[in-house]
Amino acid sequence: MLIRDAADADLPGITAIHNHAIRHTTAIWNATEVDIANRRAWLAERHRAGYPVLVALDDGHTVLGYAAFGDWRAFEGYRHTVEHSVYVRHDRQGGGIGRALMLALIDRARALRKHAMVAGVEAGNSGSIRLHESLGFRQVGLLPQVGTKFGAWLDLVFLQKLLDHRETPD
Repeated sequence: MLIRDAADADLPGITAIHNHAIRHTTAIWNATEVDIANRRAWLAERHRAGYPVLVALDDGHTVLGYAAFGDWRAFEGYRHTVEHSVYVRHDRQGGGIGRALMLALIDRARALRKHAMVAGVEAGNSGSIRLHESLGFRQVGLLPQVGTKFGAWLDLVFLQKLLDHRETPD
C-alpha cells in the first residue's frame, strides 16, 4: 500500500468513497451526494490553506481511502488545532488502511507544528472510536442528538490528541 498526497487523478476514487458514506453510513451527516467538481474545489481549498489530503492506494491507481485535516474553528486563537477526517472504502475497512492514513496525517500535523487534533465521530461508530483511541486520542466530549440522518437523532463524540507538549504557544 502506498500513501501519498492526493492529486486530481484520485478524485473519482475519493468521490466514490465519500458518496458511499453519504448513502450508507452515519460517518457523513449529509444526504446530498457530491460530484468530482465539488471534491476538486475541496482539494484545492485544502491545498490553498497548506493542509494535506492523503490517499492510500493499493496498486498505485486504486484509492482505498483518504484522510485530511483543516482548521478546527475559524478564529485565530484556534490556529494550533485541526480537525481531521479519515474514510476507507467500504470493502477494505478493518485492514489497517485507516490506521496507516491516520499515522501519516498525525505526522503531517506535527510537521506543521499543530498542537492538537480533534475528531468528531458519530457515537455509534465504535470502529472509528476504537481506532482513534488506539492512536492516543481520548474522548473529551459528547453532544447528544445534535444531528440527524436516516430518520434518527445522532450523538457526536469528540476525541482529541495532543501532538506536543509545548509549555506556551507561539
